[in-house]
Amino acid sequence: MSTISLRMDEEEEKLIKEYAKAKNITISALFRNAVLEKIEDEIDLDLYHVAMKQHIENPQVLSFDEMMKELDF
Repeated sequence: MSTISLRMDEEEEKLIKEYAKAKNITISALFRNAVLEKIEDEIDLDLYHVAMKQHIENPQVLSFDEMMKELDF
C-alpha cells in the first residue's frame, strides 16, 4: 500500500478530522472514497456527453416495451 501526502491549513485539517470522526470513518477512507467518487462522476459525465452526442446525430426513440423485446426480456 502506498502513502500520499497533502498540505492544508489547520482549519481545514480540523474540519476534515471532525467530519471523519462524526461519520465514524478514517481520514484515509474519507479521502479515498471522495477521490474515487469524483473520478467515477467525471467518467459518468463523459459517458453522458458521448451518449447525448450520438443521440443528437442519430435520434432513435424506443418505448420501454420495445426495448425489453429488443433485449429479449
